[in-house]
Amino acid sequence: MSRNSVLELLLARRSVVANKLGPPGPDAGQLRDILTVAARVPDHKKLAPWRFIVFEGDERAVFGEVLRKACMANEPDAGETRLETEANRFLRAPVVIAVISSLKDNPAVPEWEQVLSAGAACQNLLVAANASGFSAQWITEWYAFDETVARALGLVDGERVAGFIYIGTATEKPEERDRPELDLITTRWSAPAS
Repeated sequence: MSRNSVLELLLARRSVVANKLGPPGPDAGQLRDILTVAARVPDHKKLAPWRFIVFEGDERAVFGEVLRKACMANEPDAGETRLETEANRFLRAPVVIAVISSLKDNPAVPEWEQVLSAGAACQNLLVAANASGFSAQWITEWYAFDETVARALGLVDGERVAGFIYIGTATEKPEERDRPELDLITTRWSAPAS
């Protein structure tokens, strides 16, 4: 891929909402490449302060039952429509990857750096999915912060969900959205007058 095509990919990258993602998703080889790219992020002291949990096939529906039960525990009055929505969440795309921020105890690497590294892994997942011909969305909905869901994911102390990355094929082209005006968010530092 030439430098110009990399820039073109990044300039055109758009998230596609999860319920607009359908099959096919990445095959085993493509998924391995996508995850390999996700792990190639800035990582001070080579701590790998993140890990990936992949949901494919029937396991997406099995995990949907975890979401349904967690929703019922949080909202005892939730109606059947709401519970079905939760049960079907991971069925919105062929592949869902939970990116887990997994802090390591190292005094040379502040927690903030490690969290940012996990965020970079999420972004690399999106870009790698797009470069592989798929579309994706990074989501942190209620279940990213739920203790029951965290236990079902096997999270331990120092771990939390950085995001769920949904990957599939766009069922329709996403519309471009407004972006910040670069001149309003960019300044040039200069030494203060003495």
